[in-house]
Amino acid sequence: MRVIGWVLKVLLFAALLGFALKNTSPVTVRYYFGSSWQAPLVVVLLAVFALGAAAGIFGTLGHIIRQRREIAGLRRQLELRRSPGSSGSPDES
Repeated sequence: MRVIGWVLKVLLFAALLGFALKNTSPVTVRYYFGSSWQAPLVVVLLAVFALGAAAGIFGTLGHIIRQRREIAGLRRQLELRRSPGSSGSPDES
């Protein structure tokens, strides 16, 4: 199973490398107020992909932090119920 994973990774790398080598022509990205940026197409695509991934991560960060707090609270409740002085009944909260 490991071999299949490595073969797929090598094939994906080769495909992406071929894509990068075929798309080296410069493109111009125009911004507001007449400013522009000129770079190879593959660099522009990589930058846009990285910005999109970062936006996705930051977009889910609040949800992940909320879940971790809830999990920590539930773990504390579980430890309190498991403590030797507790009878374990759910009415003690």
